[in-house]
Amino acid sequence: MLRFEVSVDDLLRSRFALSPALDLCLLLRSLASHERPLPRAWAARLEPAFERLRRETELNAFLALQNPQGGPDFVAPPPRGLSQTWADDLAVIRATPPAAARREIAATATGPSARDPRVRAVLDSEDVVPRIAAAMDQAWHELLAADWPQLRAVCERDVVHRVGVIGERGWAAAVESLHPGIAWRAGGIEIGFFRGETVRLSGDGLLLIPSVFVGHIAAHLEDPWPRTLVYRARGTAALWGEQEAAPQPDALTALVGRARARLLTALDAPASTSHLARSLAMAPGAVGDHLAILRGAGLLVRARSGRSVLYRRTPLGEALVAGSS
Repeated sequence: MLRFEVSVDDLLRSRFALSPALDLCLLLRSLASHERPLPRAWAARLEPAFERLRRETELNAFLALQNPQGGPDFVAPPPRGLSQTWADDLAVIRATPPAAARREIAATATGPSARDPRVRAVLDSEDVVPRIAAAMDQAWHELLAADWPQLRAVCERDVVHRVGVIGERGWAAAVESLHPGIAWRAGGIEIGFFRGETVRLSGDGLLLIPSVFVGHIAAHLEDPWPRTLVYRARGTAALWGEQEAAPQPDALTALVGRARARLLTALDAPASTSHLARSLAMAPGAVGDHLAILRGAGLLVRARSGRSVLYRRTPLGEALVAGSS
């Protein structure tokens, strides 16, 4: 069992972040191994370009550094916050000192794929960092960039939901909601399905990263990362389900129409027009029109949060969604 000892100072310093580089690594591992959850439709769409990139770029050298438990830190640097972009991550990857990269390569490139002559030539080269960075950048633009706004919106909405849980029920409830196997006991976070030890956060807090590609829960316990939990973002299952098959007609769809039913169902957590448009792949103008109609019918209310206007379901909206599920 892995246990994090948590102090009051740790709670004050715990925070959320997004990691485009980590999600790219998880996506590439999934495409290479077929072991991590990825919808069949997404895999079928991405696999031809993925296989071409393996032939035409140094992507196989990147993959030789990966294993089911993770990979080197220099290809997935710790994110700074919720505004993290791929450009931010790529700049940090490119700035990796060669000696640091070689130490991590020596520790992680131990599998059969690392003995391939072409791969070995890249890993042993003086310019291994820029070559791997270039392969990752091309993979980002060809495999993930087009979908990232939608996936990012899912993660951002997850954070809005978790922050709401913290405000209403506290950190213990928010942490336990990340996964059924996580429990808050005696001033600590316990993850029973992990082999591990007791980790003291020592006042530095915990970094929480939502992801659409992580299987269930992953942890970072060693520098340069802060102590981190990567968890499956709320809405991921619905997102993947929408990609696998079109939703079937139901009572809610018959009552309010397919587009408005999707919006009403998606508002498990408060969200803005732009977040809903990105996560559901709908035009912002159409989303705004549908939200206005749902609000006029008493199914939604809205409130300003900073620069954003967030919509949430009313008790009537909650009852309609609950009755249709």
